[in-house]
Parts: sequence; structure tokens; C-alpha cells
Amino acid sequence: MGRGMPDGSDRRQLTVDVRRVGSSAVVAPGGELDHHSAEKLRESLDACIAEGCNRIVVDCSALEFCDSTGLNVLLTTRLELEAAGGEMHLADMLPNVARVLEITGAAAVFVLHDRVEDALAALPTD
Repeated sequence: MGRGMPDGSDRRQLTVDVRRVGSSAVVAPGGELDHHSAEKLRESLDACIAEGCNRIVVDCSALEFCDSTGLNVLLTTRLELEAAGGEMHLADMLPNVARVLEITGAAAVFVLHDRVEDALAALPTD
């Protein structure tokens, strides 16, 4: 019979780790970023901004999946940061997530880096 549960309980639950690096933050979502889990990432990003961090690197190395809801969270946060004079960069994307950004055209609006260290180095410092 079917393998997955209708409630999505077989999904890899989203985790979000946040660490400060100087005046910047590295936000690392892991697992599946979709309509079930996007609010968790949104809350973490909002908390960074509320704490005065307007330069954020999203470490995508453990992000296995991203749907349109998750992409919308990233795009909305990028706009909010830019409106406040900040920046959001994405780094270390797995091929399937990079493909979503490419197909949707979102890759053209984000600054993308191969490594988190490269993204942090590209952000201006205070």
C-alpha cells in the first residue's frame, strides 16, 4: 500500500540553526522547506532581523527540498532586508534546490555563493 502518510509524517522535519558571525547571521535550514514548514524558517529569519541583524547568509547545504512557499519566505525576507539597507546571500545549495531557483528565475535576484565562508566575506562589515 502507500508509503507516505497523508499528514506528511514521513517527511524529514525542517530544522533551522542560527549563529551570529560578527554583525551577520548564518541561518541554516535543514530538511524539507515547504508549505508545512516554511513558517519555522520565517520565524527564525524574523528573529534575526528583530535582533538587529540585517545581513543574513542562508546556508543551504542541508536543505533537501524547497517548494514555492519556502522560496516565497526567502524572497520576502530578501526584500525586507534590502528595504532596510541589508542583504541576504544564499550559499552551498544542493542541486535540486539550485534547480528550483533556476527554473523560477529566483537565482537572478539572489547573490549565490558556493561556500558559506565566501558569502560571509562578500557581506559588508560595520
